[in-house]
Amino acid sequence: MTAPLPPSDSARAARSGSPWIRRWNDAPASRLTLICLPHAGGSAGFYRPWAALTPPEVELVALQYPGREDRFDDPACADMGELVTAVADAVQPLLDRPYALFGHSMGSAVAWELAHELARRGAPGPRRLFASGRAAPGTAVTGQLHRQDDDVLCAELSRLGGTSREILDDPGLRSLVLTAVRHDYRIIETHRPRDRPPLSCPIHVLTGDADPELGEERSRERAGGWADLTTARTEVRVLPGDHFYLTPRRREVVATVLRRLDPSLSPTADGRRAWPSTP
Repeated sequence: MTAPLPPSDSARAARSGSPWIRRWNDAPASRLTLICLPHAGGSAGFYRPWAALTPPEVELVALQYPGREDRFDDPACADMGELVTAVADAVQPLLDRPYALFGHSMGSAVAWELAHELARRGAPGPRRLFASGRAAPGTAVTGQLHRQDDDVLCAELSRLGGTSREILDDPGLRSLVLTAVRHDYRIIETHRPRDRPPLSCPIHVLTGDADPELGEERSRERAGGWADLTTARTEVRVLPGDHFYLTPRRREVVATVLRRLDPSLSPTADGRRAWPSTP
């Protein structure tokens, strides 16, 4: 088993001081990093429950976009390019060990753009890219929801699931949520991805079978377009559920990610860990 590399000064500073980075497990024993990108209107805290399911060999990192939670007063990014540049600045010091990218919904497009931006900078590429709940950039259907009124946005959130009725019925909470949602919908709905050479890492597509954005039928048809974006293998995993299938299926999603990162990290049926046969 490969020993973890000691983090550089820049990596330590990024892990402890960046407003973009959230971590929920200690890094000293980590030999892999999982970088998670939130959905539209979401926050880094969406991935916090994953920490209990993540072994110490994997450092769990999530991005906190501006304009929400403790960054509510920070100015929102104007477009996808500005967002990805800022995210790349934040995560580049963390690439002192092999890493994977996981993005849900809008986060999958951010992850794809991030992989290309890091490659442009000459940084190491991801070991895997996990794309959840969205068709590939360039094929995903977009609209003009960011221009609609609050009632239309609330109806969209209700359609997708994942936002409780109590939040949408509370005027104060509703305003906070819709502000972040509108910012992010503007980014994803105005995103026009450029033609680029395909990535070289495997892409794993995950979706709920009742997801109105990327359900079972669309995901199996050329993996929602993701298969065209890499020269490596593309796999599809369809789980029961809607757009936010990964909340009730959290354990299965994390197990799938760990198994694809390194089979030795995935628990067996009796809950024990499988260990590699070689050191």
